[in-house]
Amino acid sequence: MESSESGSEREPLVPDDVGDTIMFSGMQGDDDIPGIGQYEDFHTIDWQRDIARDRMRHRYIVKKRQDSIWDLIKGAHDAWSGWVCVLLVGVATGIVAGVIDIGASWMTDLKFGICPAAFWFNREQCCWSDTNTTFDSGNCSQWLTWPQVFGDRGDGAGAYIISYLFYILWALIFAALSASLVRMFAPYACGSGIPEIKTILSGFIIRGYLGKWTLIIKVVGLILSVSSGLSLGKEGPMVHIASCLGNILSYLFPKYGRNEAKKREILSAAAAAGVSVAFGAPIGGVLFSLEEVSYYFPLKTLWRSFFCALIAAFILRSINPFGNEHSVLFFVEYNKPWIFFELIPFVGLGIIGGCIATIFIKANIYWCRYRKYSKLGQYPVTEVLVVTLITAILAYPNPYTRMNTSELIYLLFNQCGISNSDPLCDYNRNFTDANSAIEKAAAGAGVYRAIWLLVLALVFKLVVTIFTFGIKVPCGLFIPSLALGAIAGRIVGIGVEQMAYTYPKIWLFSGECSTGDDCITPGLYAMVGAAAVLGGVTRMTVSLVVIMFELTGGVRYIVPLMAAAMASKWVGDALGRQGIYDAHIALNGYPFLDSKDEFQHTSLAADVMQPKRNETLSVITQDSMTVDDVETLLKETEHNGYPVVVSKESQYLVGFVLRRDLNLAIANARRTIEGITGQSVVIFAGNVAPPPGPPPYLQLSRILDMAPITVTDQTPMETVVDMFRKLGLRQTLVTHNGRLLGVITKKDVLRHVKHMDNEDPSSVMFN
Repeated sequence: MESSESGSEREPLVPDDVGDTIMFSGMQGDDDIPGIGQYEDFHTIDWQRDIARDRMRHRYIVKKRQDSIWDLIKGAHDAWSGWVCVLLVGVATGIVAGVIDIGASWMTDLKFGICPAAFWFNREQCCWSDTNTTFDSGNCSQWLTWPQVFGDRGDGAGAYIISYLFYILWALIFAALSASLVRMFAPYACGSGIPEIKTILSGFIIRGYLGKWTLIIKVVGLILSVSSGLSLGKEGPMVHIASCLGNILSYLFPKYGRNEAKKREILSAAAAAGVSVAFGAPIGGVLFSLEEVSYYFPLKTLWRSFFCALIAAFILRSINPFGNEHSVLFFVEYNKPWIFFELIPFVGLGIIGGCIATIFIKANIYWCRYRKYSKLGQYPVTEVLVVTLITAILAYPNPYTRMNTSELIYLLFNQCGISNSDPLCDYNRNFTDANSAIEKAAAGAGVYRAIWLLVLALVFKLVVTIFTFGIKVPCGLFIPSLALGAIAGRIVGIGVEQMAYTYPKIWLFSGECSTGDDCITPGLYAMVGAAAVLGGVTRMTVSLVVIMFELTGGVRYIVPLMAAAMASKWVGDALGRQGIYDAHIALNGYPFLDSKDEFQHTSLAADVMQPKRNETLSVITQDSMTVDDVETLLKETEHNGYPVVVSKESQYLVGFVLRRDLNLAIANARRTIEGITGQSVVIFAGNVAPPPGPPPYLQLSRILDMAPITVTDQTPMETVVDMFRKLGLRQTLVTHNGRLLGVITKKDVLRHVKHMDNEDPSSVMFN
């Protein structure tokens, strides 16, 4: 939060005896008392304090610029350090994404065969040098399937059984490795990470969640779990991986590393870079960070996120992990305009997508809650192996579930042309001219067989994803959601296409389908269906549409995508209030106040504050308590902070002091000041005359926040909730005519909201 004020007109708010130390709202220089201004694990940060602290630091640097060339250089470094940091995050994210894409591609193909000439090549790379490629069937002379490795060159039952067994065996090995690594080295590396990233960006501290071990295990575990064939994707975890990189690299710049509020600006940019490399969609990544994960997103962060996403996409494009000219695996180009009538099936797909998403969310949350509170949660690796075994056994017989999910989505998005040999393209067409337009045709037997297999694949993937999302391996939700929607969309598209073939002249098609050319594109329906389900699951709208058209190159289909996304969101909101990420935040009890929700209850601050009326309030007096008194108070209570008042009788508010800062300051005083005993008087006011005689008094006015946010006891709770959301408060003090009555913390607000919504208030577990 850089300020343009020079600070030359006014002096810094510091006492004379502190010299150049910067202080504001209870903050002081980093070299004064080690650890002051930091936060405990699983606690909420105070945005106002951290932003004010950075403003003071910035004013001090600007004021010092005129003193020397060195101070001028330090000022310039401070000004551009944010851009350098997001540049490094973008570069690192692009490189890591390239490694993940290449590793996952190779290990996925390893389930089907090996390249003897160079075992580190995947199937496509292995076949690049081969002249007799018949790549539609998936093989070439250079690439050996597992039956061929063991000398079985045929296509009989023996070869099928060998392939089946190797498919299951590799899947189990990859899943067991992934789950074991997560369990042993980095428990935080499991799941998608987006619910936790949302909570962290809202101002919550989860130590280690964005650390180096989590990063390493998440990358390795993600490659393994994607390769195992489980119904999961690598796109969601890329946001977690990019945020880990953002957190680690922010420590190179103390401006961000030591200030939790400033660090979240870098993490927002990193989240944008994560989506950028996951989908090859830099603009969609920025919008995803703005719409879905970020809590505080000033204009400056928007520019930096844009720059970070751009750099990450450029680096990934340079690495070219997919070996084509695009940054994504399923880039398709359609050239047919859509007909106005098609908006009806597009909206219908949105409704179907919202229903599928609601079924998924409710079933997944029910299963995750059961896992959390039953004995099943004690056997994470066993659960992963059971889910993998069932998935592999059931997936292999169906060619659409056997293949990599990204390849399935590409196949469903694709148009049928001359080179397509998949049963989905088994139409009664006669291709005489390679350049002629594709004509309408009746669906052949292969198409109807493919539809049945796709219906089975839809049911299978929906059920399996419910049990897969939440197991203890890195797992994302974007790709399975896109696959579910793409299957539903392709089936609907084929239905509409066959209707246009059978009744080309009816008014619905407004003459567009009477020319003989193919006027309906089933692949477009797959794309719209994919957007509908993903929108229903995540409740994204704007960012989803941009990601989809960046992903597929279908700019002219923005209106169909928007119609499906809105229909899906409306249906999802009508059937269930929360998207999957918000539901998991609530399940885990994280203190997250969603800025999109409205508080509609009529209650006052006095109804929510702690303690209730007629109960005693734990306070510290400004000049009449000894060190022993303060330490006794700290032992007997567990509050995160204490109001400081003039005296026990008057209860007029002086300021607020944090528990952690008190502990650190007293420990530091005992270590550095001679003669400090339990009988030493603790003084928090700067203008109070010190007590005479030994032992020496302890002056702690420097850790006192003299400008805490206060409300009166008659303030409506909707105003208080708005203050907590928009100012990022950790707590607010409740007064009446200047006298202190109580404290409202973020946890109190969350519990009150849950209570008013008839939910369990005790589900909010952290501070």
